[in-house]
Amino acid sequence: MEALKHLKVEPPQLAQLTPMEGFSIIWVKLPLLCSVFLASPWIVYQVWAFISPGLYKKERRWAMPFVLITAGLFIAGGLFAYFLAFRFGLEFLLGIGMSNNVRPVVSITEYLDLFMNVTLGVGLVFELPVLIFLLTLLRVVSPRFLLRHSRYAILIIVIAAAIITPTPDVFNLMLFAIPMCALYFVGVFLSYLIVLRREGQRFPWKDAFRIILITLVVVGAVVGLFILFHLHVHREWPFITR
Repeated sequence: MEALKHLKVEPPQLAQLTPMEGFSIIWVKLPLLCSVFLASPWIVYQVWAFISPGLYKKERRWAMPFVLITAGLFIAGGLFAYFLAFRFGLEFLLGIGMSNNVRPVVSITEYLDLFMNVTLGVGLVFELPVLIFLLTLLRVVSPRFLLRHSRYAILIIVIAAAIITPTPDVFNLMLFAIPMCALYFVGVFLSYLIVLRREGQRFPWKDAFRIILITLVVVGAVVGLFILFHLHVHREWPFITR
């Protein structure tokens, strides 16, 4: 309970309100949630086995990368929700009451229900590149279509982030929306690679690696300046201070 510790709630513990809460949460719901993430590679493989008969022989060879990437994105989404989104969201929600002299007492049922909704929701959202990949394989969408309608996609992403986000503030909304938008354009890039492969063309990886290298150098220089001059980022103006 990092949120309770950061808010200096003593003791930083969850509350059991009914006799069955401890058993149902600790021995039933929590193991089920963990099993979903642990079994995600097998679940994804079953999905691939279902759709593979409708694909070409060459496209079926992508089974292993598809399983690994899809399961990896789902697990990455769960980790992102656990370490960032859920923690900051819970801290914000509990802080609202504490600012009005309300002492938070969180039951394990309410805590885990919120945790499961956020974790599974973000995990599924992280599958956006895979969804675009599959739709491109099935010739439902194309890179040109995705880019042409990207403004609507971003609008839908922000609305979805507002629904998934457990808090109403802009900071946590952007914490969800920005990675989701990045994942959308990753999906567009994968869609572009599929179209190039169908047309017998190759992507200019050398030029792309050069751009990525330059970007990493610039980002590294910015991070170095932050470390060298002991700069910190804040939510309010002037945003960056020493």
